[in-house]
Amino acid sequence: MKVSIIGLGWLGLPLAKSLQSKGFSVIGSTTSLEKRDRIQKLGITSVQFEMAPHPIGLGFAPLFDVDILIITIPPKSRQQSGDFYLEQLKYLKSMVTNSKVKKIVFISSTSIYPEDPRQKEYFESESLNLENTGNKTQFKGEALFQNEKNYDLTIIRFGGLMGGNRIPGKYFAGKQNVIGHTRVNFIHILDAIGIVEWVILKGLWNETFNGVAPFHPFRKEIYERNAIEYGLDPPKSYSPGNSILDRLISSQKIQDFGYQFIKPNPLDFEYDLNERI
Repeated sequence: MKVSIIGLGWLGLPLAKSLQSKGFSVIGSTTSLEKRDRIQKLGITSVQFEMAPHPIGLGFAPLFDVDILIITIPPKSRQQSGDFYLEQLKYLKSMVTNSKVKKIVFISSTSIYPEDPRQKEYFESESLNLENTGNKTQFKGEALFQNEKNYDLTIIRFGGLMGGNRIPGKYFAGKQNVIGHTRVNFIHILDAIGIVEWVILKGLWNETFNGVAPFHPFRKEIYERNAIEYGLDPPKSYSPGNSILDRLISSQKIQDFGYQFIKPNPLDFEYDLNERI
């Protein structure tokens, strides 16, 4: 089975390595010739392909001569209008529509759920619209690929991706007035890869899944654990608790479809300060 990954980045590259190790024929894209050459040396077929927002690159037609296409190009910022990202997706969808691709895994984000924290869990069945979504760009991106499609589509909404040298406590080391009393919606890179592969191997098409570790420890617990285990400075102070409630994302659906988390608790996530995934 041939698989193409648009975006051999922090998630896309290790995903490509894992799929290839399982016998898939994998090709992926990167925006620079230098990175393309580096990836080629790892034994993964890579082509230069950039959405600017129109497609530019060298010999990228094979990206769309595959059975399954995985899209891993997130919006650059939730604060921007997102017009550039949506233009990228429009061109990409046009290319897909005119190709042999019949199955797509679209990597999205749990930021699509409402910003207003509530004492509840958000499930995939949550009724979302442009008025209540927490990320209008992500919402429009999902809708673009869901509407008028001639392919099977599964959307995976990942929480905060962690692993490698992405250590939560590193970003708040030595800082003051850090929010520590809310709970997290993290996922380890091993489970992010695992969920994508589970969808493909089990043929779970035309579904939407949340990709978040089942346990949601408090931020303070994680930062303090990271400081001890990786020699980081803990936050100097935490902001006082207030009325903000936990905004939790449920991953029960993917578990109901048989997936077992490798790293279910963010307190047990393993990292490597020197690793670059």
